[in-house]
Amino acid sequence: MSALAAEHNAINLSQGFPDFMPDEKLIDLVHQKMLEGNNQYPPMRGCTELLEAIATKIKQLYQLDVDPLEEITITSGGCEAIYTAITTLIHPGDEAIILEPAYDLYRPAILLNKGIPVVHQLQGPDFARDWTAIRALVTDRTRLIVINTPHNPIGKIFGADDLNALEELVADTGIYVISDEVYEHITFGARHESALRYPALYQNCFACYSFGKTFHATGWRLGYCVAPRHLTAEFRKAHQYTVFTVFKPAQLAIAEYMADPSTYLQLPAFFEKKKDILESGMKKSRFTSLPSQGSYFQLYDYSEISDEVDTEFAKTMTIEHGVAAIPLSVFYLDPPPTQKLVRLCFGKKEATLKNAIDRLVKI
Repeated sequence: MSALAAEHNAINLSQGFPDFMPDEKLIDLVHQKMLEGNNQYPPMRGCTELLEAIATKIKQLYQLDVDPLEEITITSGGCEAIYTAITTLIHPGDEAIILEPAYDLYRPAILLNKGIPVVHQLQGPDFARDWTAIRALVTDRTRLIVINTPHNPIGKIFGADDLNALEELVADTGIYVISDEVYEHITFGARHESALRYPALYQNCFACYSFGKTFHATGWRLGYCVAPRHLTAEFRKAHQYTVFTVFKPAQLAIAEYMADPSTYLQLPAFFEKKKDILESGMKKSRFTSLPSQGSYFQLYDYSEISDEVDTEFAKTMTIEHGVAAIPLSVFYLDPPPTQKLVRLCFGKKEATLKNAIDRLVKI
């Protein structure tokens, strides 16, 4: 969709990346670290300064003590963290439960490792999790459950009831959890229920994060994985032969930048303002919004506008109306046939959002 947007000079609200700069202070810190000579390989696990900064943040936010050197690994973005965790766990024939719609990395990573994706389908408009139905999917071959909160693409967050149900489901079963929390700092009106808040769950969990999403620098490809010592040791065996290590100057810069917690604590208010701009403007359109509780995505129902399937409607939006979106069906293996939803990214400049709204209200 980004390529189609570029081809037709459309406003790109499809792919999840900001169209504004990271904080100038952070950019200056990266440059400074380069000039200081930090341009060779950092340790495979990541720079100690950054690992310690993350451990401090985890203690402050989630009241969990983690060993920065043995339970945190710096990765090439949140995607590498998730992919490496799946590679660590999945062997041929293992089953992995995923909740669809799902971020498009999970299924291919499971298949590449010769695992078997097992799907619990969430359906709009509420996309509720049915933990009794999820439990019914468990077999003696179940190795993994993948969760995502705040959720891409639907913008929902898991509550304490979800995490308690998951913790109970996997207790004493040998089933592991990958918790994709790359939008951990972007929630609206409710706290982020990290897997790290649940000590028993954490003992069987890989929690994955993204500095690119947090600090508006998706092209830097920096993230991290938090897991207990015994799981981190296995994770690093795969990480070492996937990317080995990641960009040292940015690691050191982010470690220093994070000394001020406001750099990430202010993100809910920052993105909620953008969400409100999009929601308010779209009230004049024929689209119907579904509430976004977190992430920088919001779903819009276009059933009052068109009978086209969402993939064709997204193309029409881009080519004829000049705004690119993502059709929700691509996040399912077998999408619900009556769903008419597209995903818009509001992590954009105010001017970008207003220009897009001007076009969308004319449809």
